[in-house]
Amino acid sequence: MTGVLASQQIAALSDAGAIRAETPFVEGQIQPASLDLRLGHVAYRVRASFLAGEGRSVADRIAAFEMHHIDLSQGAVLEKGCVYVVPLMERLALPQGVQAIANAKSSTGRLDLLTRVIADGGVEFDRIPEGYDGPLYAEICPRSFSVLVRPGMRLNQIRFRRGRAILDDAELRALHARETLVSGGPAVIGEGLGFSVDLRPGPGGLVGWRAKPHTGVIDLDRIGQYEPADFWDRLETHDEQLILDPGAFYILVSREAVHIPPGYAAEMAPYLAMVGEFRVHYAGFFDPGFGHAAAGGTGARGVLEVRCHEAPFVLEHGQVVGRLVYERMSEVPQQLYGAGIASNYQGQGLKLSKHFRAG
Repeated sequence: MTGVLASQQIAALSDAGAIRAETPFVEGQIQPASLDLRLGHVAYRVRASFLAGEGRSVADRIAAFEMHHIDLSQGAVLEKGCVYVVPLMERLALPQGVQAIANAKSSTGRLDLLTRVIADGGVEFDRIPEGYDGPLYAEICPRSFSVLVRPGMRLNQIRFRRGRAILDDAELRALHARETLVSGGPAVIGEGLGFSVDLRPGPGGLVGWRAKPHTGVIDLDRIGQYEPADFWDRLETHDEQLILDPGAFYILVSREAVHIPPGYAAEMAPYLAMVGEFRVHYAGFFDPGFGHAAAGGTGARGVLEVRCHEAPFVLEHGQVVGRLVYERMSEVPQQLYGAGIASNYQGQGLKLSKHFRAG
């Protein structure tokens, strides 16, 4: 069947040799509609970001752009503002008819850790064509915080799909009529389901967080250990608007609660650039079951990772800033997001990454 492959189908791909790994998969690596990818043992510091390009290998491009390499075995710091390429433990031998798309995991995006998958012969980031047979690499550029990484860490995830899976606007309206995909705001449907920013003050006037420019290192293995105030400035507003500073990174939240039914997955996509010079997502996969059981099935709000470009920009409450593109699953996953698995962000509101203490 066409659609995004579910967890049990990903496992079958692996069993058939279409996904190969240096070491066996670990618990939780196969998610409801994706596979987490693991860092290998070395990071190459390169002069610039690159794509392999048709007919060229990533290894050859690394040789051309490498400045030095770092052994990750005992843990190593990837410094803010630098670009690294790390071979991944997984490689692919995709059959014809199956293509793949990668994205940063939620916790990765919330740290402003730009990370994308590149492959031999690739002319796009995060896109792996059907029939691809070769290694995978993560390009990593820490933008707000330097991070400590080790082999086996999972910063990226990859989905597999057969055929056309994206719902058009008519199909999306029909699904919303049956399943109520969004609550807390109108269903704005146009090349996806639009969502807006929530700038109504919460406790103490809090509406979001802005990354501090000079901080310590974040060890990605330390969960719930860091004080938010050491890395983030609280953002408060009493007029339901916020002026974004060029180059700054923000964590905000959607006004709407989002619901992903079990037979579907979604990806967050940027809104049209004409509405403002900012970007609203780095991590964008929403798994089947996201918001499905939270608060009685009313959905969970989406956390927005926002970076402003070029000029200061006034963001106002209820402004549409992004859209969700829904896709059909090939099969309903045997395990849904938040249903008995370690899903950190089910039922979330405004929330920093899992590395920070709550409250």
